[in-house]
Amino acid sequence: MRRLRPALALFTAMMVGLAVWAFWIEPASLTVREYELHLPGWPRELAGLRVAALSDFHVGSPYNGIDKLQRIVALTNRSDPDLVVLLGDFVAHGVVGGRRIPPRRIAPVLSNLEAPLGVWAVLGNHDWWHSFEGVRKPLSVHGIKVLEDQAVEISSRGSTFWLAGIGDAWAGNPDIPAALKAVPPDAPVLAITHNPDIFTDMPDRVSLTVAGHTHGGQVALPLLGPPVVPSVHGQRYAAGWIVEEDRHLFVTPGLGTSIIPVRFLVPPEISILNLYPAEP
Repeated sequence: MRRLRPALALFTAMMVGLAVWAFWIEPASLTVREYELHLPGWPRELAGLRVAALSDFHVGSPYNGIDKLQRIVALTNRSDPDLVVLLGDFVAHGVVGGRRIPPRRIAPVLSNLEAPLGVWAVLGNHDWWHSFEGVRKPLSVHGIKVLEDQAVEISSRGSTFWLAGIGDAWAGNPDIPAALKAVPPDAPVLAITHNPDIFTDMPDRVSLTVAGHTHGGQVALPLLGPPVVPSVHGQRYAAGWIVEEDRHLFVTPGLGTSIIPVRFLVPPEISILNLYPAEP
């Protein structure tokens, strides 16, 4: 028994350390990660366009109050993006240890985001469950346009592309054809949506789809990946840059937590996407 005590003590210390990391240190952290994406149909004039993708704020979840949101805004601005896309789930529901913070307090902080091509948003399932208009209106009042199955043309560097916002797959009524209706057939398209599950229906005319929702599973086990991903496709669209049949998807692991305030090997992330045309 005495021989086992050092091993038990070491095991206990490791478990405590892992718990502290997963339930405190990592969820409270914040990182900026840069990606270089080469996309079909992306204009050469827009090579190097920087897009900041922010998702799943869940403001009010543990370690994700207004002060953390201010840090997110400051770090995003410091990254000097050309365009900022907000991918939904601004509010928090049902997370252990969380509290509700109304959108009227969230929107003014997000209005401090700076990007020459604007700050654009879609809403997530938690926003719909809170109230679509209750989230959309404060964002719009503070200069953040919410795109719900619609697209806008954006001009930069002597070229143009279209930004299409598509409704949430869980709580909204996503309509991809309606979102792309005004877009010329040969125009480059950057699509934003909350839930990546609709990627299977995305036409190849879309250069890139950017989504959130999954939180990267919040927990990723070494060699096994995330055991739980809120997607009908399991780990397929959990996080990162995914290419299927020359169609491109990027899923950011997001910033907050949902249900259980835990993150392990999936730190909260501001994703900076550097967009380039596909190499010949």
